[in-house]
Amino acid sequence: MKIVIQRVGHASVSVGGELISKIGHGLMILVGVVESDTREDMEWLAQKAANMRIFDDEQGVMNRSVIDVDGEILAVSQFTLAASTKKGNRPSYIHAAGHELAVPLYDAFCDRIAELTGKPTMKGIFGANMQVELINDGPVTIIVDSKLKV
Repeated sequence: MKIVIQRVGHASVSVGGELISKIGHGLMILVGVVESDTREDMEWLAQKAANMRIFDDEQGVMNRSVIDVDGEILAVSQFTLAASTKKGNRPSYIHAAGHELAVPLYDAFCDRIAELTGKPTMKGIFGANMQVELINDGPVTIIVDSKLKV
């Protein structure tokens, strides 16, 4: 599993012009699932995202987590994070997980983040053509891949 975490002033997701979810200050997390991912990958990434210290403390040092700042989270599924760009100029998504694996792991990730933060995780619509808007605060953008945890 791979996630892209963005510290945001606010973020939202719409489908077909209809607002689906929105958050204020917090994290926008893009979630990509590949065919070899497990619940252990999901758990590790949820823990990382909830506890990553990327918000400023009183001294202006990134030393606080989304939990510490009482921030909100919007998690959006994004199969394109599984892109392979090794050959040619057209990305291959052959390793992206199918719905039977990706949907349960994405939902479990969102549920686990909600448990860890004590707040509901806002979501997009899995598989939909979504329009995502955000104000990246910093900018701060962190990529975390569960296959690189060792």
